[in-house]
Amino acid sequence: MNNGKINNNYKINIAIENAEARSDAAVRTTWFGLIVNIGLTVLKITAGIIGRSSAMIADGIHSLSDFFTDMIVLIGFHFVRKPPDKTHDYGHGKFETLIAAIIGLILFFAGGNLLISGARNIIRVTRGHILYQPGIFALYAAVISIVFKEWLYRYTIRVGKEIKSKAILANAVHHRSDMFSSVGVLLGIGGAIFFGEKWRVLDPITAVLVSFFILKVSISILLSSVNELLEVSLNEEMENKILQIIENTPLVRMTHNMKTRWIGNDIAIDVHIKVDKNLNVVQAHDISTMVEVNLKKSFGYETFISIHIEPFEG
Repeated sequence: MNNGKINNNYKINIAIENAEARSDAAVRTTWFGLIVNIGLTVLKITAGIIGRSSAMIADGIHSLSDFFTDMIVLIGFHFVRKPPDKTHDYGHGKFETLIAAIIGLILFFAGGNLLISGARNIIRVTRGHILYQPGIFALYAAVISIVFKEWLYRYTIRVGKEIKSKAILANAVHHRSDMFSSVGVLLGIGGAIFFGEKWRVLDPITAVLVSFFILKVSISILLSSVNELLEVSLNEEMENKILQIIENTPLVRMTHNMKTRWIGNDIAIDVHIKVDKNLNVVQAHDISTMVEVNLKKSFGYETFISIHIEPFEG
């Protein structure tokens, strides 16, 4: 009995250490992003004002939204790193899903703002208004933004995959969307500068095209996050893998009534298994433990598993 308690305490400590290491990596990565985004926001908005480029100003606002999402991630992981407590039996993993949803929402409004701003300038051109020619400073700012944002995306996506964090992965997508935004701005500003007065409309047209990409990404992140918050089941491939692991466990006769869901980055599995009715309680419990161990080997020790044993009647 005492050995069992010691073993369980060891596992709990390991789980807490893993959660803290994961959270530390997420926070460290986000701080890098926040510092870069502060610099890019100041650079872009300044370049947009001096260079008279609506696309660059809009791109600067997009970078400002990156700064706010970084702050949200930092605040969110303050809660995510906490272990289960009396009011959160399943831990605080849902905060991570909530963070991703907020990032998606901010992206959606950033894309919408970019769309409206660009559309207004296009309408002004159709009414005979001549747009200012963007300055070369705005062009240089776009190039700098592309380089830094692509580096930041690659760094963040690598860390996000290593720690399997939806929030960090969503933030990486945000960085990549900002990079594509800057590519579009570069093309638009370059065309407006080098092709003459009639081509200045490329600046707002680029802003509109980039906004569509941002809106698409934001909706994808929002749908995924909302589904998890609404307790959507795991996908069919994952559920089939779970069933296969259980059914391949020795002495398990049948599986039914399985329910699954995401809890932040971890998953929860509730399942009924049938074993031979002539087995005693200890033998049935050992089979249940074997199923749990096999599942955690595949899906991680933090997986929440609830197994109900039933007698198999033949």
